Amino acid sequence: RQSAADVRKNVSSCHLSKTIDTSLCSSTVSPTEPLDYEEFLSQHMNIITRDPLKHILDFPQGDVTIKVIPRKIRTVDHIVPSEKLTDLPQHVQECVNCYTRPWKAVEYAQRHLSSSCYIRERIDRGTISPSAFQQEFEIDKDFASFEETFAFKSESCTPSSRQSIASLASVSSCTDTLTPRGSWASFDLRRSVNDPLIPNLLDNVPPEQIDQTNETRRQQDRQVALFSLYPESELEESIERRLLAEIPMEHMGHRIQVKCLQLRLELEVEPIFASMAIYDAKERQKISENFYFDMNSDNLKRMLSSHVQCADVSTQSHSAIFEISYPSNDLFLVIRLEKVLQGDINNSVEPYLKEDKDKYREKVKSNAADYCERLGKYRMPFAWTGIYLTDVFNGDNFESKDAGGNERESAASGTVSGGLGTVPSSNSLDRKSSTSSFDQLRRKADYVSGTLTRRGSLERKEKRRSWSPDDFANVVENFRPITITVPSFFKQEADKMKDEDLYKILPELKRPSSVIKKYKCIPGSIKLEISPCIEDAKNSLTPELAKINPQSAENTRPVKEVLEFPHSAIFNPHYTYRNLLFVSPKELNFSSRAGSARNIAVRIQLMAGETPKDAVNAIYGKSSCPKFATEAFTAVNYHNKCPSFYDEIKIALPASIKQHHHLFFTIYHVSCQKKPQDVQPSVETPIGYTWLPLLEDGKLKVGEFNLPVMLESPPENYSFIPPNVHLPGIKWLDNHRAVFAINVEAVTAIHTLDSFLDRFFLICEYLDTRNIPSHIGEGNIEAELKKCLLDIENASREALVRHLPLVLDKLIELLVMTYKIGGQTMSLGSTVFEVLCLVSSLLSILNDDLIVDQYGRQSLLSTYVQFQCKIPHPFHSKQRLTCSRSTTDELQVSESYSLYDDMITSGRSLDRKDPSMDIIHSIVGRDVQVRLLHEELALHWVVASGKAAELAMSNSWFLFELIIKSMIEHLHNSNTLTGPRKNRFPHQVNDDLSTLVHLVTTKVVGYHCNEPKLAQSLNASLGFFIFDILSIMDRGFVFGLIKTYTKVLISKNASIPDLMNYKLDFLRIVCSHEHFVALNLPFGTSYTMVSAPCSPTPSNTSCNSQTSCGSLERALHADLSREFLQQHFLVGLVLSDLAAVMEVPNPHLHGKAIRCVRNLMTSHDLDTRYSDTEARARVAALYIPLLSIVMDSIPQLHQHGLDQDRLQQIGQLEDYQGPHQTITTTTINPEVAYAISGSRPYSYMSEQVKSKSPFSSENTRHLMVCFLWVLKNLERSILYRWLLGLSPHRVHQMLQVVNVCLKTFEYTGQKHVPTLKRTNTQSFRKNMSTDVKEKLEECIRGTNSARYDLINRRKDRNSTEKFRWRKDQMPYRSQYADGTGKSEHEIELSHFIEGSLATEVALVLLDTLEIIVHVAANLHHNLLGTVLKVLLHALSRNQSTLALQNLFASQRALIFKFPNLLFDEETDICADLCLILLKHCGSLLPGIRSQAAASLYLLMRQNFEIGNNFARVKMQVTMSLSSLVGTSTVFSEQSLRRALKTVLVYAESDSDLQDTSFPEQVQDLLFNLHMILSDTVKMKEYQEDPEMLLDLMNRIAKGYQNNPDLRLTWLENMAKKHRERANHTEAAMCYVHAAALVSEYLSMLESQTHLPIGAVSFQRVSPNTLMESAVSDDVLSPGEDGICLGNHFTETGLKALLEEASNSFQVAGMYEAMNEVYKILIPIYEANRDFQKLSKVHGKLQEAFNRIAQLQGKRVFGTYFRVGFYGGKFGDLDQQEFIYKEPTLTKLPEIFSRLQNFYTERFGPDSVHIIKDSNAVDISSLDPDKAYIQITYVEPYFETYEMRHRETYFERNFNIKRFIYATPFTKNGKAHGELHEQCKRKTILTTANHFPYVKTRIMVISRQQIVLEPIEDIQKKTVELAAATNQEPADPKILQMVLQGCIGTTVNQGPMEVASVFLSNLSDGTTVPTKHQNKLRLCFREFSKRCADALKKNRNLILSDQKDYQRELERNNDRFIERLTPFITLTTAQNNGIVKYVSTPNYF
Repeated sequence: RQSAADVRKNVSSCHLSKTIDTSLCSSTVSPTEPLDYEEFLSQHMNIITRDPLKHILDFPQGDVTIKVIPRKIRTVDHIVPSEKLTDLPQHVQECVNCYTRPWKAVEYAQRHLSSSCYIRERIDRGTISPSAFQQEFEIDKDFASFEETFAFKSESCTPSSRQSIASLASVSSCTDTLTPRGSWASFDLRRSVNDPLIPNLLDNVPPEQIDQTNETRRQQDRQVALFSLYPESELEESIERRLLAEIPMEHMGHRIQVKCLQLRLELEVEPIFASMAIYDAKERQKISENFYFDMNSDNLKRMLSSHVQCADVSTQSHSAIFEISYPSNDLFLVIRLEKVLQGDINNSVEPYLKEDKDKYREKVKSNAADYCERLGKYRMPFAWTGIYLTDVFNGDNFESKDAGGNERESAASGTVSGGLGTVPSSNSLDRKSSTSSFDQLRRKADYVSGTLTRRGSLERKEKRRSWSPDDFANVVENFRPITITVPSFFKQEADKMKDEDLYKILPELKRPSSVIKKYKCIPGSIKLEISPCIEDAKNSLTPELAKINPQSAENTRPVKEVLEFPHSAIFNPHYTYRNLLFVSPKELNFSSRAGSARNIAVRIQLMAGETPKDAVNAIYGKSSCPKFATEAFTAVNYHNKCPSFYDEIKIALPASIKQHHHLFFTIYHVSCQKKPQDVQPSVETPIGYTWLPLLEDGKLKVGEFNLPVMLESPPENYSFIPPNVHLPGIKWLDNHRAVFAINVEAVTAIHTLDSFLDRFFLICEYLDTRNIPSHIGEGNIEAELKKCLLDIENASREALVRHLPLVLDKLIELLVMTYKIGGQTMSLGSTVFEVLCLVSSLLSILNDDLIVDQYGRQSLLSTYVQFQCKIPHPFHSKQRLTCSRSTTDELQVSESYSLYDDMITSGRSLDRKDPSMDIIHSIVGRDVQVRLLHEELALHWVVASGKAAELAMSNSWFLFELIIKSMIEHLHNSNTLTGPRKNRFPHQVNDDLSTLVHLVTTKVVGYHCNEPKLAQSLNASLGFFIFDILSIMDRGFVFGLIKTYTKVLISKNASIPDLMNYKLDFLRIVCSHEHFVALNLPFGTSYTMVSAPCSPTPSNTSCNSQTSCGSLERALHADLSREFLQQHFLVGLVLSDLAAVMEVPNPHLHGKAIRCVRNLMTSHDLDTRYSDTEARARVAALYIPLLSIVMDSIPQLHQHGLDQDRLQQIGQLEDYQGPHQTITTTTINPEVAYAISGSRPYSYMSEQVKSKSPFSSENTRHLMVCFLWVLKNLERSILYRWLLGLSPHRVHQMLQVVNVCLKTFEYTGQKHVPTLKRTNTQSFRKNMSTDVKEKLEECIRGTNSARYDLINRRKDRNSTEKFRWRKDQMPYRSQYADGTGKSEHEIELSHFIEGSLATEVALVLLDTLEIIVHVAANLHHNLLGTVLKVLLHALSRNQSTLALQNLFASQRALIFKFPNLLFDEETDICADLCLILLKHCGSLLPGIRSQAAASLYLLMRQNFEIGNNFARVKMQVTMSLSSLVGTSTVFSEQSLRRALKTVLVYAESDSDLQDTSFPEQVQDLLFNLHMILSDTVKMKEYQEDPEMLLDLMNRIAKGYQNNPDLRLTWLENMAKKHRERANHTEAAMCYVHAAALVSEYLSMLESQTHLPIGAVSFQRVSPNTLMESAVSDDVLSPGEDGICLGNHFTETGLKALLEEASNSFQVAGMYEAMNEVYKILIPIYEANRDFQKLSKVHGKLQEAFNRIAQLQGKRVFGTYFRVGFYGGKFGDLDQQEFIYKEPTLTKLPEIFSRLQNFYTERFGPDSVHIIKDSNAVDISSLDPDKAYIQITYVEPYFETYEMRHRETYFERNFNIKRFIYATPFTKNGKAHGELHEQCKRKTILTTANHFPYVKTRIMVISRQQIVLEPIEDIQKKTVELAAATNQEPADPKILQMVLQGCIGTTVNQGPMEVASVFLSNLSDGTTVPTKHQNKLRLCFREFSKRCADALKKNRNLILSDQKDYQRELERNNDRFIERLTPFITLTTAQNNGIVKYVSTPNYF
């Protein structure tokens, strides 16, 4: 044999020899070599000891310890056999030891701080009052309710009184830009109230001091932990979570307590004995043992005094605790009554049924006394009843009635099903109303909803069971306690004694009424109280009668726990010693025997020999009798030769069963009739015997048996032979046929009752005792043992689980001990190793029933490893045995070496030092060697092959955890747990582990393709293993293992992203170590220095001292340089993986890598060790490279959709434009320096244009929060130093990231919560299902149950409940209907937390901006403008009041320090600032208003003092206000008025400037603003009427005709309004007008050839633009101060406007107009040589022309209606008529209802009247109090010559101003008359402007009329029909509109009427038509044919929902044709006829 060492060498070399081909790993760099951790620590000891943070720099003392945990027992003492332990067989001793020894567990001092535990606590939600987080947000304020709260609603403020002033006159008054001061505007403003002023605003303070004050204010009320505000990660992605092993528990089902309060029969004359048990009718099984009780009075008991010596207290119980592991809907509590044997059941029942019982009472009584005396020890069946438990649990069938006056108990009555309600009223049912505690519990359970924090409570194993969801209803834990009275009993029928009979009857009990009629009832009652058993009952006894805590001293009746016989397996190992046997005789057949064998009783005894004195006193007594007896009798069935029995005899088995133990049955005939003494000396006569040996082949024998009966007493030595052997010369009943059926069941923790396991333990016992039986022989023992080992696989799962600790202990013992038999060493190792893995995999199949975590860590096994396992350790005095693996025999073990470490004996009964604890066989002088388990496991694992290797990989976690446990116990035993780590384990162990890690990693890659699930769990197990050994081994070595792992993964390089998945999971697990920070050596680098300079230490990363840190050196630790990766090994891995993953286009991976970092930071945040700022800053310094990584990924960040709104676009940063590539100075640009030194792994030059895949919004959010965490926690000076080292380009990128953060974390308000849509649907589906599944499982397993909860609460009464952030309580996790099932408090709280997060983010970013300002002021001045932009961006988002106060303070400081910033660049910034300030001036919150007003005033004051830009500021403020007022929907003018007043107060109180013109200018400006504000009041009124609103806006814009800037602002406002309503054509027109306006001014300045020559150039787009040229030089001189300064009045501005116009035209589908706009744009681009833009433009044009070509004939444009308004109520609109342009295909009824609804709402329901006809309206005939609206459909009208130019459909819908409609009329003035006098009038209307225009309605300015005749009408309709039918492809909508007008119509009475009037006389068949009639007739023929075609076409186009419509049309058409035919078909006579004179209407 080779020695183990050689094996190892071969294996390791073969694993490691596959050298790694580095050329493969292009994408990932080979991992850095980590430092030698232990070495580095010892070198830097002096730094560490002086470091104030030394407690976080290394692992604490006593980090890992072994604890002995006393085993929890419920009983007062351990339950142990009564025999002396040392005399018992070894297997029994091992069992007892296993059930009594304490646990030995590893304790990690700070493991709870690791995120791998489930005990991660968030803010304790129950205790927070929301106000702790409440931030005030404008967006949450209810706008409407605020309006009313303004106190200063004076009359002049009401809209009506203002309306007259705010009409057009006031708008035009804006032309005198300064409103006279006496006007109402100034008066109104003076009467306003101002907001509080900011104190000391105008003081003269140096900038440094301002900064200082701001800084202090920013630090107040901050949230310490950023992540406490951030939602917890989802459970399913918590890769690093491991379920904590549960402490082993006894299995407990649901427990219910049944207490008998009363049992009475109406005749109380004899003792009655009762028993109860639970039966499952569905499974047809008895699921509990019997509970015996009797309620007899002492008088009745005395009747039996001669038979009962004493009644043990244990037999006097009246209440029982039943256990139900598998609740079902078919459980019944069956109660049986027996009495003393008296003869026939019928006779003995009779007296109870008689009406006048008193007559018989005495006679019956004396009779009974007689029988008791004589037959007192025999019983007979008497009566029974059953209670349906489901009704009890559900509280059904009990209607509650008020129990007047009785407050505590609410009584209820009704029939209890199962109770026999002959007299329902007598049935009283008290449900205890003390349910409050239950309800609380239930609520509590819902609230905690089973998070896994509570797992592993010591009290009680989480219930291991599963039941189907339908049975769920039986919440057996929380039903309300109930008292049931059953009013009568069923008589026990003699022929219905079998269980089968019972199972037939039980289901009928669900409907009690039917049963009562069927069976005989005995009057009497039993009253039971049934309640959930929650608290431990006092004085209770186990089924073995052991006392359970708590016991009270006084002598009270005990409560008995009743043993459960579950119908399905319970997978939970035995917890205590139990050894019971249940014997149930079933049937006996004595029919073949003649003579007196009728009243048969069977006596049962357990014999330990063959003489009567050998009967063991081990049969449990029933009620009111001794505790144990030596015999038991069955109940007697009178005169029955073939009796059935229902008895169940319970026996305590001896611990050691020998061959001679057997059950002995004696069969008696009992004579009931009293006979004289001499005839019958005794009442019983033995008539048969049989027996049953307990053992067969050394195993306990159980099951169903059928035994023959011997007629004479058995011969000697019978007990060794089973009775079914035919003994010669003996008389057998019925010729040795089996006549006696019995059932024997054992409930035992000693006997496995499984042949394979029994055999295994037996052979092990032979081996241990060296007592090998001859039939095996020494030579065969090894083969036999191996066979037994492999046979374990065939054992029943339940038996295996029940004896799991014993089996595993045995296997471990076989693995580490070497046995020598007959001089031969046995080699069992590989077999045992395989079986270990096998057992583990056998259990993992049981997952359905057992708790398994995400990696298949089976809870039974993890419990075993953590607590139960017994690992032998070789220790000999102090020195370690070197021979651990050799094959030599040098091992001489001295006495002092006891194999089992001295265990601390636990508990009470074992105070006497129990020899079983040292396991008897001391190994002195035996041929046994003990080796180390971890070494054996590692070795066997590495060399395993075939099945064993596969099994080992699939159960890797179990082996790894065993190895860890063994290593720790080994260190503990050798006292090296606290010693230095370097020499804790010998080299060979390290080698083996390296080989193992290499092997497992290779396997992960190998399994990846075919078995990804296995690969995943193997990868995780390896991760946890590394995680665990970090706590106990040399950390440098472990880092080496991590490096090995990454190397193998890279070299295998199958498909990078997938392998990356494993690596990220692995890292996340390893990094969740509680000492992660210490593992990263956070000291000694320039960024992790203590602030005081420390002495230089020589080491490869030494820093000479703080000051001489060169910038290059410093950069080394700010980026992922080699130095960084070496010293901060783990964090380096995480960050470099993050950086690498960003390059891969795989969102799933992005998420993983980002969440890994986020998870780490969350742990730091919630970790008490880092609660002070210094510690946090030190941790944050480890993450500095993250900042660069994020900055590199800017293009990938999720940009939230930017709105069109200008406010939303403020502060958007372009990419960096500044100086970064040109090297101006002689010094080397730092970028280049980095490039040269090669110290940076990537360059920041702008060439990085590679497009990478973008992140999802969720990933962006997670990444940003990590970025923020670093910014928040880094020490300020370090952040400053880091920023100083960056190039301006990088700082700019930093600002871009800040911008993204602002948008990402913006608070969206309570009304609109979910800010994060789940991006990938797949994960969403997965989530949903797992979530529901988990909840269900929790309920099923009972983690969710109240009971489990209560027990936990009881466990920690002192600790307060902590709640974790649950994913479903986070605002953006709402995947289901939002907010369902969450309490108000929860929802409110999550908003507050959201708001606090947003506020904290804003303040962190503001801190950072302030630092960047310092950096920029020192280095990069060009960045200050960018900083200001970002600040403005922050101000434009929804911020809380607190954040805004600080933001405004910083904004004032920044502008104070750098006043020129606003005007240095293009004027954007100033405009944006003004807009934002005004927006906040309009805030509803006074706090915000006063800040904004202060900023506004300071802005003006400063610019006035500097003296150059005051006019511009005034202009910008005015424009901003117009823009704000025009577009903002929620806008409170009261607020703004207050703010303006505040500014006024500042101006008047500003003493420094009183002597200048400043106050006066401010006043003028404010009054101007006030005027604009007043216009808005009117706009507000029309908010609901879009046409009116736009008219008003158009008027306001007109009013600013000579203030181009403002006119432009209003045009833009209108465009925005149109866009909101999707009127894109109109929006485009607004931009066209704006562009025309701008070009007018540009051409006034200087004419340039490439620019348009003013508005004229735009005529082709729209003739309306000529309006813009109305202003000429004499009104305005461009360039005058404060005019046309807006950035729109530039070439760039013009381009922007034209772009906007063309975009809107494109959206509107007006492609031809796009072309016209581009004709103006293209020359400008050409002049600018902007070829990129040109290519874009031509691309768009190509697209546009393609669309035109494709859509030929399919385009639809607006629909037009004429609307006339009549009535004084309309004010200015009275008697005006307009053309309305409505969206395509609007039907008349739609616009009808829209206008009607709008005006009805405005004027009241009855006052609006719609005029249906189109005739001229006679004003005099109208009711002056009503409002009339007339609506008519009109069409564009063109003269014939125009039609030639306007060939396309587009041209006939663009730039049109004439419309036509037709009205029927008659000569006599009525609209409709006889048709021969009917005419048709066409009216042509002309509008003031061309459509499309800047608004959707235009006033009509002229009209003309034409009269029309019928033929034309029909012809026109025919043409329309033909066009609609032949259109290709067809347009159903148009077709239907035309059809509707032809056959579905009643308008103008339709074509039919025309025919019937004009052609009616032709129908007689003789009249000859005139020429006109004939023409009309032919028109009609054509018309009807076209109708038919159109209908046919329509039938093919319609959808199913229009079938009825089609049918209706066809019906109309048929009717039409039918009526028309006679008019248009001529007879021959008519055809040939002469033209007679026919009088026809003469207007042809």
